[in-house]
Amino acid sequence: MAVYESAGESNEWYTPKHVFDALGVGFDEDVAAPEDRTHVCVPARRFITRGSLEREWTGFIWMNPPFGHQSTKRAWLTKFFDHGRGIALTPDRTSAPWFREAWERADLVMFTPKLKFVRPDGSVGESPGTGTCLWAAGPSGVSALHRAARAGLGILADPIDHRRAA
Repeated sequence: MAVYESAGESNEWYTPKHVFDALGVGFDEDVAAPEDRTHVCVPARRFITRGSLEREWTGFIWMNPPFGHQSTKRAWLTKFFDHGRGIALTPDRTSAPWFREAWERADLVMFTPKLKFVRPDGSVGESPGTGTCLWAAGPSGVSALHRAARAGLGILADPIDHRRAA
């Protein structure tokens, strides 16, 4: 549960449609999909609802994983970057160790304004305390983030891998 929501509400949050409209791309898999996709608008052909970290991912993927503890984010992002083809969504916690690790592996990053996520019942949540970050892995992800930036979704940052920059 996010701190900006009331106690007892779901910790299940779906990405709003305007994000996918701005990205302008379809996905082969949504690797962190909920069982009930009634109010989910991810343009994907396949949906993994359980055991995603233990399964093989195929094609160009969308990943909006659980936002839990940093070890959870680290496990999801490690698998995402090891796969190497897709777009991932996380909070923009720039001082967190997991964020800095992901930064060194990303091909391109987009910082968005605060997104109002969709609840499982289809209603729109309140504004979160922080913004959101979209991570690109691979050329298709980079192209989608450039398209989203032109559509006004957020600002782009090109990570410089200090190991390669010397």
